[in-house]
Amino acid sequence: MDSSELLPVGRRVAYWRGRRKLSQQVFADRLGRSKSWVDKVERGVRSLDKVSTLRDIAAVLRIDTAVLLGRDTRPAAVAQRTEGVEGIRAALSAYEIALARPTAHGTVLPADRVARDVEHAWVTFQHARYPQVVAAMPGLLAGVRRVAADGWGRPLLVEAYRLTASLLVKLGEVELGWLAADRAMTGATGDPVLVAAATVQLGQVFRASGRAREAQSVTLAAAYRIAPQDGSPGGLSLCGTLLVQAALAAARRGDARVAAELIDEAAGMATRVGDGHDHHRTAFGPTAVDLARAAAALDLGDAREAVAWHEKTTARDAWRWLPVEHRAAHLIDAARAYLQADDPASAGRVLVDTDRMAPAEVRQRPVARQVLAQVARDPRAPATIIQLAAALGVS
Repeated sequence: MDSSELLPVGRRVAYWRGRRKLSQQVFADRLGRSKSWVDKVERGVRSLDKVSTLRDIAAVLRIDTAVLLGRDTRPAAVAQRTEGVEGIRAALSAYEIALARPTAHGTVLPADRVARDVEHAWVTFQHARYPQVVAAMPGLLAGVRRVAADGWGRPLLVEAYRLTASLLVKLGEVELGWLAADRAMTGATGDPVLVAAATVQLGQVFRASGRAREAQSVTLAAAYRIAPQDGSPGGLSLCGTLLVQAALAAARRGDARVAAELIDEAAGMATRVGDGHDHHRTAFGPTAVDLARAAAALDLGDAREAVAWHEKTTARDAWRWLPVEHRAAHLIDAARAYLQADDPASAGRVLVDTDRMAPAEVRQRPVARQVLAQVARDPRAPATIIQLAAALGVS
């Protein structure tokens, strides 16, 4: 490690100024500042709290802004994510059980043990600990396939593939996520509740891959198939979540009327379910529906409406009852909305909040890194954002 990385920012400025053999006066002249200003910065009397100033200093010193901030610019999280996804790809490509060949994962685990493993993986995902889930998925998929091959655990198989699809969409691996969602749908065939649950992820995959029309069609069909059969909280949660997915697909297509109608229909179901529940891993309730209103407004190009729904909904106590993953995903949307509303400072604040709440959401999710890069490039962005961008190797 370079010794300069252990210094405060002002001392690092002095360190690199010395390395470049610049006097304080020459350095000040090149920056268009006074020698006194440079002296105060280097002594830590004056803080560097503007992104534009940090960039100007880095340019004069001929170093990357990340080096000036003492951060490692290598995107280690990206490499880790890619390596983990390859493990999941290999697991999804394994057909040993179907071909009656022995697997590398040893003996068959008891079904109750596999059920606990699936439950733990879902909880870990909902806490936004994506690297841990990525690491666990190959073994988990092998375990549930072996249990299902023995004639047990079809719901476990569907749940494992649903989780895999959700995780892969989160990581930007949409085509591989489509394979997992398709496996979930195949495993669910014949069971309307399992089909409805698997269709939630299929709708997410279609929407993420730019197939909004297919997403709207498949989620609506599943919602209306289950609606007449199941008025339980679980059934309402599945039906309402599918309606929300259809509404978001309609918004992606630019159909504001249909999006609003579907969200209103889902809101009626959400009122009956209430907040604070997580039936079928949906976290469905009034708060989740209103967050969907913000997401739909953003896709329809109404950033100020999206911001209004964000600020109104996150002020509720029920906001904190949602899974961390759900909240973190929404905050990335909120940051996009603030950016589109020409409020980079609020976008930066939301991103910093997201990083505190769920670091993997920012570090592992490509769309989050893109938003962070956009905010960091804005000259009005807070210094905390450029520090975060530098730490993650985002430019």
